[in-house]
Amino acid sequence: MGRRRRDNVIASAAVLVVIALAVVTQVVYTTSGPGAPEASSSPTPSPSASATSTGDVPSSDIAEDRVWTGELDLNDDVELAISLDGEKAPQAASVVIDLIQQGFYDGTACHRLSDADSAEFLQCGSANGDGTGDAGFTFGPLENVPSDGLYPAGTIAMARGSDPNSQSTQFFITYGDTYLDASTGGYTIVGSVTDGLDQLVANVADAGVVQPEGASQTTDGAPVVDTTITAASIE
Repeated sequence: MGRRRRDNVIASAAVLVVIALAVVTQVVYTTSGPGAPEASSSPTPSPSASATSTGDVPSSDIAEDRVWTGELDLNDDVELAISLDGEKAPQAASVVIDLIQQGFYDGTACHRLSDADSAEFLQCGSANGDGTGDAGFTFGPLENVPSDGLYPAGTIAMARGSDPNSQSTQFFITYGDTYLDASTGGYTIVGSVTDGLDQLVANVADAGVVQPEGASQTTDGAPVVDTTITAASIE
């Protein structure tokens, strides 16, 4: 706990990047992270600077303006019951539903973990499992964004870069109440974990973040426990 508090400020900054898209071309650690892809070690998102959605984005009609339920399994020992809100976030829900049905996420890694006191989340969804790669599209607009910057434990939100339309395949799951700078535009809340969050904490989050050799301790980086999406379903 002491280490977490000391690194809280650093993690908060990194978290913003995380959510911004860690991908160099995506949003959310995809080179996108909790919104931003991880194209570089920088905590700042670096997605493609497009003013509008790009590529073949799944139709927002897929979500059918309803709530979808399913399961997301990690490492075969973490079973997360999930819910996607097609009413409050029709475009984002449609994208995630389509990707799950195509099997896009199967076998991909969750490459980023933050375990700061005010930012506890796991980021997943990059095609290459390292924060890079996507499905060939980016999309907007932002939907269902909390005005107070609070993403309660169990939130599933889309990662992105600095451009609101840079959302793609990456998403992050908060396993503790997480606060993100609302002035940056926020992140689309696409759904929630309705059961199994304790498994994520015990089997992944509690082990912490890989610490860089010869550098100051960090609360934001690759999870110590290699984490892979072993199965995903939705209906």
